[in-house]
Amino acid sequence: MDEQQPVPLTKPSAGSRPQAAQVADDDIRASDADRDRVADILREALAEGRIDPDEHAERIDGAYRARTRGELRPLVRDLPAAARPFAGPATAAGPHRPPHPRATGPSEKVAAVFGGAVRRGRWRVGRRTRAFALFGGIEIDLTEAVFEQREIVIDAFAVFGGVEIKVAENISLRGGGAGVFGGFDVSAREAEDPDAPVVVVGGFALFGGVEARSVAGKRLRNLRAG
Repeated sequence: MDEQQPVPLTKPSAGSRPQAAQVADDDIRASDADRDRVADILREALAEGRIDPDEHAERIDGAYRARTRGELRPLVRDLPAAARPFAGPATAAGPHRPPHPRATGPSEKVAAVFGGAVRRGRWRVGRRTRAFALFGGIEIDLTEAVFEQREIVIDAFAVFGGVEIKVAENISLRGGGAGVFGGFDVSAREAEDPDAPVVVVGGFALFGGVEARSVAGKRLRNLRAG
């Protein structure tokens, strides 16, 4: 009677580990930093002529709708900077640009796709607001807003659309962005009060426009009202 040969114990090959890690990473919920990193890669690809404006607009829309890293990865898979689009743990910020020193904490999103969106009146401003207009328009009026932090950041992206940002004249306004076949205009202004809130605007416009300006005659009475 033949004796059964012992079955050798096999260890997972080294090549299988990255694949398992990849699957796990694709299931991780995408962070705002992940989406911003992908948007940066797409912007660079557009500037280099690797993708055309229509494809860029489609991918940008997909980036800001993505829920997981796995949904983001195909958007940049065919681009040079896609070898490591994310910075390891989900809590890490993208390596392309560090987060603004005061831009951590709760954030808000405003989107207009083939339509319009408006934020105005007495509303509490988050530390960071992301505005995305695709064939639409967005108005962000901060002239009566409540500032709970001294400095806030607004990331404005306009693709065949427009984003308009208004601040009171006693608020400092800073920033700037890129315009590709479009305009990005930030009318910088420093408030007389050195402790006044600061609004920092960044982003880009593609076949669209972003404008940020102070409104003459509009002043916040209590700059940091609760």
